[in-house]
Amino acid sequence: MPSYPTRSLRFLDKLEAETAGKGHHAEPGPQARVALDIIVAGAGLGGLSVAVALARKGHKVRVYEQTVTLAEVGAGIQIPSNSSRLLHKWGLEPFLKDKVVEPETITFRRWENGTPVGLTRLVPDFRRSFDAPYWVVHRAHFHQALRDLARSLGVELHLSSRVKSYDPTTPSLTLENGAVHTADLIVGADGLKSLARKSILSNTKETPPVSGYAAYRATVSVDQIAADPDLSWLTSRPNLNVWIGDNRHVMTYMISGGEKFNMVLSHPETTEPHTWNKDTTLQDMRSHFEGWDPALLKLMSLIDFTLKWPLLSASPLNRWVHEDAKMLIMGDAAHAMVPYMSQGAAMAVEDAAAFAAVLEQISDRSELPRALSVFEKVRKLRTSQMQEASLINAKLWHFADGPEQRARDAAMAPEVQGIHFIESPNQWSDPQTQIWCYGYDAEEEVLKGWRAEN
Repeated sequence: MPSYPTRSLRFLDKLEAETAGKGHHAEPGPQARVALDIIVAGAGLGGLSVAVALARKGHKVRVYEQTVTLAEVGAGIQIPSNSSRLLHKWGLEPFLKDKVVEPETITFRRWENGTPVGLTRLVPDFRRSFDAPYWVVHRAHFHQALRDLARSLGVELHLSSRVKSYDPTTPSLTLENGAVHTADLIVGADGLKSLARKSILSNTKETPPVSGYAAYRATVSVDQIAADPDLSWLTSRPNLNVWIGDNRHVMTYMISGGEKFNMVLSHPETTEPHTWNKDTTLQDMRSHFEGWDPALLKLMSLIDFTLKWPLLSASPLNRWVHEDAKMLIMGDAAHAMVPYMSQGAAMAVEDAAAFAAVLEQISDRSELPRALSVFEKVRKLRTSQMQEASLINAKLWHFADGPEQRARDAAMAPEVQGIHFIESPNQWSDPQTQIWCYGYDAEEEVLKGWRAEN
């Protein structure tokens, strides 16, 4: 697998006003010359994203989801510029309304006292450089917005529809109630425990392996933090803050239009989730960060409920498309990754945009296998590189105090000091990594792949 283009790996061995002023309606764009009947299995962020992208191009889209009520669990999620640019084109902004927050900076802080060791300026830099904002939002609000947009585009959403089996050759899926549904194409966007993945790769595991890390996720009222003189600075500006230390880090930012304060606390974990004691979750969380920055510990004391999530990371798969070229997988079903580049959901959005773009190129159904092959080739490269980048941050952020930690902090120091730099181990700031990550155009890249095959 080729290494992704970033200087951070070596360390380990258009205008804001124009973008903000665009309209609040979906950009229809050209319609597909061959309109297809497409089934999407799964109505998470990835499934709804591909449903929206396809419906915008004139395809008939039916989504089958196993849950009774369509809702998204979790807390905060980041929408980086490579994703928000696509979402803006789809017309999602009015559905998010005032729920997103646009952080001004990302500050990396020393674990024991909060001293800044790295700084990425997001506003106005990312809008100016990548023609799109960097947002943070509650997962539930993001999910609701995609659902509402999908329905406005005529997508059929079928709940209480658990898939029992797939027939990739027909193609069709069979629900637990015995109903069989056929289509021209089936997209498996059914997440980490993907049944669709098993239908394409019979020898794959049901769930990607644990990464050796887990994360506690929690939210606290912004008003509660703002009322504390020792913590109010955390809510005075809409910024991201990340405390980094030995094998652990804590990421914080405001969500829900600035009403909630989101916290993600990553730590080493090798045990299986079924062994975790839910009764001691809060106590266990705090014990992982004993001796850390007093301000951070005080912030953690405000948490009265948390959920612990295993962090999973899959190796790149051999294929995403069934040999009969009538069924494929995307999103977490195809490329699970640790969240240390905050790009998991963004990769699903890119998948959706790229898939709709390559289908738009075919003028006859006989070209569908070639379109799927191009999509698979282009997206496998991009997502495998992002998986690698995410694992790199698992090393960069988690040095114990010592020579590696001091070298990292020294290399990031110009960011904090406001001194010009040409490279950084901070992947959010490194100029080359920024272009590769946030300047990536998923639609244009898949079209380059299509042109190269024709």
